[in-house]
Amino acid sequence: MPVVVGSGFSPAPAAGAAAADAAHDALAGLDGAACDLAIVFVAGDLVTETSEALRVVHEILAPGDVVGTTAGGLLAGGQEHEQGDGVAVWAIALGDGRAEVFELHATEVDEGIALSGLPAVEIGVTSAMVLLADASKLPLEATLQAFEEHLPGVPVIGGVPSLVPPDGRPLLRGSGSSSAAAVGVRFEGIEVLPLVSQGARPIGPELTVTAGEGAVIHQLAGRPAIDVLRDTVEALGDDDREQIQHGLLLGLVVQPGQPEYGTGDFIVRGLAGADPETGAVVVGAPVSVGQVARLHVRDPTTATRDLEDALALRRAAVGGGSIAGALAFTCNGRGREMFGHDHHDADAIQREIGPLPLVGMISAGEIGPVGGRPFVHGFTATVAVFLA
Repeated sequence: MPVVVGSGFSPAPAAGAAAADAAHDALAGLDGAACDLAIVFVAGDLVTETSEALRVVHEILAPGDVVGTTAGGLLAGGQEHEQGDGVAVWAIALGDGRAEVFELHATEVDEGIALSGLPAVEIGVTSAMVLLADASKLPLEATLQAFEEHLPGVPVIGGVPSLVPPDGRPLLRGSGSSSAAAVGVRFEGIEVLPLVSQGARPIGPELTVTAGEGAVIHQLAGRPAIDVLRDTVEALGDDDREQIQHGLLLGLVVQPGQPEYGTGDFIVRGLAGADPETGAVVVGAPVSVGQVARLHVRDPTTATRDLEDALALRRAAVGGGSIAGALAFTCNGRGREMFGHDHHDADAIQREIGPLPLVGMISAGEIGPVGGRPFVHGFTATVAVFLA
């Protein structure tokens, strides 16, 4: 049996009415198939009415399970609703596949933080995971590292809520709010293609980390990191130096040993700090000696081209098959602020791989794989493409 996805969105000013409109549209998209899982996103002032939204979704879709979150903005169809009230519903009938919902809880211990709730799975069976994470309760980078060790090679796609309701519980599970640090869905028996578009362009020469530990780079190419980065910036052209004024970014190669490195081979991070006395710089990702680094700039032209290219690759990967639907998580720093017009990412997804049922949220951090490893990102468009 094929995978079928339905989706819906409503900006109605009451959670029950908005959820009803969205759920009915999602139900119609399922075309008679039973809903195995519903994912619900609630935005704007409606975040105080999530229980009512979930009650209505259960009533209309009768899903096997429900997860979701609150958000500052939503994606639905080919549009992005960056502000305002709304409910978006994404429903999937898995055919011969399976979905297992899990909740992660983080507990402080002497050695740091212990995670409980990781799904016990057989390697080679899980095809993908969707993760909605409350970053205030969870060390997200360490959690994703645990996922990589627990399920190597399994893509993890998701996001961090960009709007937290007054009760402090943005995550949804079943019929109400969840106290978990993260809620997730583990899929098996279906095919999911992950996509991460970082929208950053490498500039300047490749540089090798010759001394560093943790998230600190002490030396690049045998010299203090600050000095090397300063010299690299001074050697750039005027256009690139102007782009750097919006924030200095550093990309770190995830999978070494390739003959050359392109845009998708780097995990891109902003510089989080520097020590002029030692010449060290701090980046938002772990580094290792011998790792290749390169300066990056972020600009709308690069971001557009990068997203279109990534989507085209997924379309090619589908071949003669068909796409059932997609989930999208885009940064709250993108949208109109970055591109100067509305609906940039949603429109690109529909144009390149649609038309298809599409729902998602504007996030305060996006989760997706680079080089086969899961990371948390900023300023990205991250998409999970579900094949029929």
